[in-house]
Amino acid sequence: MDGIKSYILRNQLRPGDPLPTEPALCEALGASRSSVREAIRILTALDIVEVRHGHGTYVGRLSLSALVESLAFRGLLSPDDDFQVMSDLIEVRELFERGMAERLVRSLSDEQADRLAALVDEMRRAGAGEGHGFIEADRAFHTLLVAPLGNDLIGQLSAAFWDVYVIVAPHLDVFTHEHEAATIANHQRIVDAVRDRDPVEFAAALSEHYAPVRQRIAEARARR
Repeated sequence: MDGIKSYILRNQLRPGDPLPTEPALCEALGASRSSVREAIRILTALDIVEVRHGHGTYVGRLSLSALVESLAFRGLLSPDDDFQVMSDLIEVRELFERGMAERLVRSLSDEQADRLAALVDEMRRAGAGEGHGFIEADRAFHTLLVAPLGNDLIGQLSAAFWDVYVIVAPHLDVFTHEHEAATIANHQRIVDAVRDRDPVEFAAALSEHYAPVRQRIAEARARR
């Protein structure tokens, strides 16, 4: 595994670039075919390499899919871990969204602000039974919110949050009409702050948005 990673670095390969054939790798690394195959199997699981059957082996996307999977699976292993993972992810999300408030309100275009507003409208319709899903619109909102950063780590941690949320949500208090109305209002406040290019208001709206979620998790953990 280390030899293959060193080969990628030494040859300055990028995602999607082809790797040598298996015999060539064996010769270059001084390793047996079984060792190379096992290394390729593990590196594929980590998304460091990608095997395209009938075509060969390539440098992978180098995504954080393995991290996302492990975080989501951890929430299934223990009755307490799911709440802890959820709480940790919320804290991380709030930290980077608030910490980058100035950059986000500066980077989001008017068109993106309109799309955020449309997602808030979708949340309203979903709450009234006319839309395609409240959680789906909420997820799309936060995905779009951080999109201008172009940061894969943030994007994939956000994906992990939603995967864990699906696991944890059944154990939380019922999502009442009051929760729903507050969530929609806070999302609208975020959109308004983006349109006003006001990072202070943007950060305040995010704090108000995440506080009730943390409270519901804390209450659910106490009951358990």
